[in-house]
Parts: sequence; structure tokens; C-alpha cells
Amino acid sequence: MIKSNIIQQGAEAIILHEGKLIIKNRVSKGYRYPELDKKIIKIRTKKEKNLLEKASKLINAPKPEETSEINIIKMPFIKGKKLSESLEKLNYKKISKNIGESIAKLHDNDIIHGDLTTSNMIWAKYVKKSSNKKKDAKQISPNDCNINNKGKLYFIDFGLGFISKRIEDKAVDIHLIKQALEAKHFSIHKECEKIILENYNSKDKTKILEQLKKVEGRGRYKH
Repeated sequence: MIKSNIIQQGAEAIILHEGKLIIKNRVSKGYRYPELDKKIIKIRTKKEKNLLEKASKLINAPKPEETSEINIIKMPFIKGKKLSESLEKLNYKKISKNIGESIAKLHDNDIIHGDLTTSNMIWAKYVKKSSNKKKDAKQISPNDCNINNKGKLYFIDFGLGFISKRIEDKAVDIHLIKQALEAKHFSIHKECEKIILENYNSKDKTKILEQLKKVEGRGRYKH
């Protein structure tokens, strides 16, 4: 029998690690009418699952597995470290480049992550599967070689994500990652932000970055 370990428990969901899977189980709210509770959980689970499906075709993101359960999302376990715990120790310049490129791909397909922080990004190291050097070299394609040619950057947790064409929503997404970098990675945040924005080559980049200035302006004068 495969053992389940709780790796995160929040107000909305319990996250379990079970073998090669991560299982996100949305919890019921006792204060809600049972039928309404069931409907809300079903809608939110389906929405997140659909976002993961779309995102996984564009960037490195866990692709959900088929399941008939209305409150559960099953997806591959990504072995690695959250950037919130390890960014300074890694090649953060190349990681920042990849972050900018990945956000642009999501936004050009109208996917808003909604919670862009380094806690929702994982650096997964490449693990050799063979002792044959020639075979090992072929196991990593150029598209997979983001950092030091030995790993991938994954975006996770699309629970607050949604579909939107609005320039404002895309600007807020970028504002969130900038805030997260400043709060968690103060010593390198300016350099990371610069590289992310340089590589954020969305088709609407100019409009989005103009709106970003307005978003940041509103925050600056908030009391």
C-alpha cells in the first residue's frame, strides 16, 4: 500500500504526496449548505484542472490525470526545490529568463496564474537514467535545458488562476512576482526583475508594462 503524506494543509485544500503523485483534495466548508458546497467545489476543481491542462501544453507545469472525483486533482509529483527556498543558490539569472518567457506564454494564451510567487515555482533537477554517457546526453533536449543544462523550471498551483484577455489582469500577475521577489529575495530582486521583464516578450508587452506602472502607482499611494 502506498503511503500518503500531507505536505500542505490550508483552508481550501489538503495537498498529499502519494508515491509518484500529488493529490489536491478540496475540503468541504461546514458553514455552506451541502448542495451549494458540493457545487462550488466541483466548479473550482474543474476550473483549476482545465487551467493546468492548458498551461502544461505551453510551459513546464504538472499535467493533471483523469479522475471521476469532483473534489480531487491528481498530478505528477515534481521532485525538486521551491524557488522560494533555493533561488539564490541556483543560476538565478537563467531562471529569471525562463520565468519571463513562461509568463509571456501563459499571458499570450490568456492564462492568468493569479499567485505568481517563487513558492509556486519548482526547480527540478535532471536525474540520469542510465550509466551510458551517450544515451544520457540524448535524454535532455535543448528545450529542457533551462539552467546549467541539467533541469527544468515548473510553475505549480493554479488554484487562484483564471482566463482573461484584460491587460490589467496580466499586469497584476507581473506585479505579484515582482512583489514576491522583493519580499523573499531582496539581495537579488532588482536583477531578477530586470531579466524577467526583458524576457517577457508577450505580444501585448508594451500595453501590459504601461499598465504595470499604473498598478504599482496605485499601490504606492495606498494608505
